[in-house]
Amino acid sequence: MSRKMVIVGLLIVMSTFAILSLGCLRPVVMVRPPEPRVEVYGPPPYPEAVWRPGHWEHRGGDWVWIPGHWTRPPRPHAFWIPGHWEARRGGWIWVPGHWEYR
Repeated sequence: MSRKMVIVGLLIVMSTFAILSLGCLRPVVMVRPPEPRVEVYGPPPYPEAVWRPGHWEHRGGDWVWIPGHWTRPPRPHAFWIPGHWEARRGGWIWVPGHWEYR
């Protein structure tokens, strides 16, 4: 009986992992994204402010510009690595931006 429970438990874990893996695939966009816009921004609104540049987002078959903005870092010595579009698998995928710490 306990061996049967272990097998059932493993099947549940493996099924859950497979479902989550498939749900986490990044969508591939077949059309190359436009060149990034040149954004003009003033001085930071407060000393620790970090500029997160704008980017193109693909929505419903169209490209939409998401403007950049000032933001507060999550902790000291954090800097923003901007997201970017990368050519892969016969199309383009969005690689999200993230914080790095030094």
